[in-house]
Amino acid sequence: MKPPISGRTRLAGVVGAPVTHSLSPIIHNAWLEAAGVDGAYVAFSPPPERFGVFLEGLRGGVLRGLNVTVPFKLDVLASADRRTARAERAGAANLLLFAPDGMIAADNTDGEGVLAAFAERAPGFAFGAGTVTILGAGGAARGAAMALLDAGAPAIRIVNRSQGKAEALCDLLGPAATAFAPDGPGVFDDAHAVLNATTLGLGGGPGPAVAWGRLPPSAVVMDMVYRPLETDFLREARARGHRVVDGLAMLIGQARPSFQAFFGAAPPASVDVRALAIAAMEGAR
Repeated sequence: MKPPISGRTRLAGVVGAPVTHSLSPIIHNAWLEAAGVDGAYVAFSPPPERFGVFLEGLRGGVLRGLNVTVPFKLDVLASADRRTARAERAGAANLLLFAPDGMIAADNTDGEGVLAAFAERAPGFAFGAGTVTILGAGGAARGAAMALLDAGAPAIRIVNRSQGKAEALCDLLGPAATAFAPDGPGVFDDAHAVLNATTLGLGGGPGPAVAWGRLPPSAVVMDMVYRPLETDFLREARARGHRVVDGLAMLIGQARPSFQAFFGAAPPASVDVRALAIAAMEGAR
């Protein structure tokens, strides 16, 4: 059992705008309870124009750290004093750690989350077997693309409404990446996997447009949106016979190394945080 809040309680959280939909507090606090750690994990939603001021106020270790979600994943690197190689390569971060000396360190565990999600929901998927199409060019897409390349993907297609953003990400990724407009020819041809890294479908409603007829039946389809758990995007993919990977598996996958970084302990395997998160979503309907 977790001890009560005390003068020694270690505090971490998640920051985003919006953030009320986040399941991260449920996941991390369940792990804290099971591990008996004197800690707490809460959500923050500063106005985007005040985000820099918000971070500066946390220097010195007021919090152990923060997970970072939309729309701040690109902004945090400018405020960080130290950056891991994977955060530098992605040009984005989803994890900040605050040191007692005032330093802010940035990391990117989104890629770990993607790989963990595929391992759990599409076991046996071979990243080196073909091209991956990523819809979106924001912070989540950046971390995912780097991890997929490191896992052996031979080519990445970055699809974005802003051609400039897609090209900028491809410049970071190197020659294995190519920028496409959403209606560009060949976006989905022979894709080994398709990942939705946009917020389309968040809270319900249509996801990104896909030329489903161009996808081979073996293609795996992933949606980083996890609320709802089965988005319209995944429902359509499943109906067409594709294996699907949901965003909740990615959320939990990136949360594990974050919990370790915040609280100095591995998340206990004794608690089924996926079941808890699903129950929370169903209760909020």
